Amino acid sequence: MPLQRRLPKKGFTNPSRVKYNVVNVKDLAKIEPGTVITTEVLHQKGIVKRQGPVKILSVGEVSHAYTVRVERVSAAARAKIEAAGGTVDAL
Repeated sequence: MPLQRRLPKKGFTNPSRVKYNVVNVKDLAKIEPGTVITTEVLHQKGIVKRQGPVKILSVGEVSHAYTVRVERVSAAARAKIEAAGGTVDAL
């Protein structure tokens, strides 16, 4: 039997890949306005379940001004938050 058929078929896994917890902009409505949104606050409110860095995506609309301090924010989400009068600080 040829060697390529004897070896297991396993793909490449990147050991340095970062798995982000995804939070949509519409989920920020669960947090009261005026609160500084950090990874710890998202864990306490139950929006993020597992440990690790957080990335905010632009699904939904923002109705209040928030101060967001998380690891990553998409460009469209940043534009929506800043258009609502909030600020974004990517760590």
